[in-house]
Amino acid sequence: MSSNAKIKRSTLPGIPGTKPATSNAQLLVSTGIPSLDQFIGGGLPIGSILLLEEDAYNTYSKIMFKYFIAEGIVNNHSIFLASQDTKPSNILSDLPAPVSTEVPQAKSISTDKNDEMKIAWRYQNMKVCDSSSKDVSVFGHYYDLTKTMESATLDGADVTKWDGENIELKSVVFENQVYMDLLLSIEKTIKEGNFFVSQEVKKRNILRICISSLGSRLWLCDSEEQTNKDLLKFLYMFRTLLRESFTVAILTVPVHNYNDHSTGVIQRIEHLSDVVIGIESFVGSTKETNPVFKDYHGLLHIKKLPAFNTLVCHELLFSDLAFKLRRKKFLVEVLHLPPELGDTTQREQDEVPTVGCGKSSSGHKLDF
Repeated sequence: MSSNAKIKRSTLPGIPGTKPATSNAQLLVSTGIPSLDQFIGGGLPIGSILLLEEDAYNTYSKIMFKYFIAEGIVNNHSIFLASQDTKPSNILSDLPAPVSTEVPQAKSISTDKNDEMKIAWRYQNMKVCDSSSKDVSVFGHYYDLTKTMESATLDGADVTKWDGENIELKSVVFENQVYMDLLLSIEKTIKEGNFFVSQEVKKRNILRICISSLGSRLWLCDSEEQTNKDLLKFLYMFRTLLRESFTVAILTVPVHNYNDHSTGVIQRIEHLSDVVIGIESFVGSTKETNPVFKDYHGLLHIKKLPAFNTLVCHELLFSDLAFKLRRKKFLVEVLHLPPELGDTTQREQDEVPTVGCGKSSSGHKLDF
């Protein structure tokens, strides 16, 4: 009976677009950038917050934000999209199209007598595997920035939009009422979609919560002190919702709006998040014209990694990470500087090897 029970448990269908972590069996989802998943421990744990500290012109952080949404739609995850800076409908219409994983169908093995000697005899009766069908179990996809996602795919996706308009609720918890309205909208979406851990459902799914430019100029209060308080209170309450549900969130924050380090707002935001990634773009900086960084578009600073069901977080083996944007890939890799050749090659050729233990180049066999 025990062996049969094990077989049945192993054949149970999992949640699409997820996989268990090898270290602690924590359920993970992809960020939409497979190369980034490798550096943060395989993916984002369920119930975690990914904080993207926007680059100066919000170029590459916006692309990573769209990748996260597109990955959820491809895996049929539910999406909660919130933004005050850009209309959520405009963000959805500009999502990149997934790169097709279809490959040409392999040529069938001919059974003609004239072709019998072209292959080994033991492969003649082997069944041909059709690899043209899509593999729905793929964890992490690639996307083509030159193409947008098909409208039919977007129409079939479960997306809840929030733009901060038509707010009627008045709360004493926040001075800026959009924070309370956003929290209630998120809680309502989690409850109605049966994403809470306490809710029993036949088939589980994941809710991806995507909030763009949280804490930007459109989220300000009358005073800087109250603005900081509202932002931190929202993150405290938002974090509680995530820990009790099958959700994962991505936040982009314009950290350049908080230049005053004496308040420690950015440090506290990073503390409340589970994965923190800073994006340093080369656009407008001296590194853009530096030949050392000619193969990259910016640096990626992983400031914090998650620690779920463990006492220590995933170990980051490399601290010098860079990214480069290609038409069909957003690649994150270890920064490799070009070799300093210059006069080194010529210098090595000009050097005359000394003989023996001395420094002179005399004709003696042994020079002491």
